[in-house]
Amino acid sequence: MKVSVIQLGYDDRETVQERTARVVALVESQAGHDLVVLPELWPAGGFDYPRWNERAEPVDGPVAKALSAAAAKARVTLHGGSIVERAEATEAGGRGLWNTSVVFGPDGGLLATYRKIHRFGFGEGEPALLDAGNDVVVVDVPVARGEAVKVGLSTCYDLRFPELYRRLLDAGAEVLVVPAAWPMRRVAHWTLLGQARAIENQCVVVACNTAGTHAGHEMGGHSQVVDATGKVLASAGADEQVISADLDIAAIDHWRRAFPVLPDRRLR
Repeated sequence: MKVSVIQLGYDDRETVQERTARVVALVESQAGHDLVVLPELWPAGGFDYPRWNERAEPVDGPVAKALSAAAAKARVTLHGGSIVERAEATEAGGRGLWNTSVVFGPDGGLLATYRKIHRFGFGEGEPALLDAGNDVVVVDVPVARGEAVKVGLSTCYDLRFPELYRRLLDAGAEVLVVPAAWPMRRVAHWTLLGQARAIENQCVVVACNTAGTHAGHEMGGHSQVVDATGKVLASAGADEQVISADLDIAAIDHWRRAFPVLPDRRLR
């Protein structure tokens, strides 16, 4: 399985339309990969809270349609990072807004969505503006050579909650994808936790962060692809960068049998 991680950088001067056009070109240039991953909330601005409401859109809105077309043109599965999704509220008092990941297949069809479960902000930011998701999502991603790969979805702050990744593991995940808008001041946590989630679950972690500075926040970059043993296969610096890695999916099962930690679990 060949994966591409687009560590997108942006600032406050770029319009959503300009950024989307740039993202589409980047995605289309990744033809030949099986999976391409974008960072969290790149259309709305990861920390640009005042603009989230005006930039919210449904999962078939303008940004999603552009991503769908790009996936189809490049013939890749595209994890489009996440958008601020607008839809009918699902519970009393809900806002009808979520931090939602969208995944498109090589034909441009919508394969999966994931509404972020853990909202960052300690009562402000996401908790004040967005509803929480509830569903654990694993999606089958087709590959050019071999069987489809089970990919577990999560987003940014989710990385601090290992119980979610156990649920994804138990649902069959072999690869864990984590798009993020993680700031530079805590970037050491980002890299460490990504490697920890790979080691403890014996899964590959594909972690795609944001670069640049927006809404007064310097973003951390340092995206990485970590194999099931904890080895970093590819990593980025702080600036906009595209990294690529070839994943040996068969090696995941081999490692789990060679070092059978998971069967020794006692608390579930």
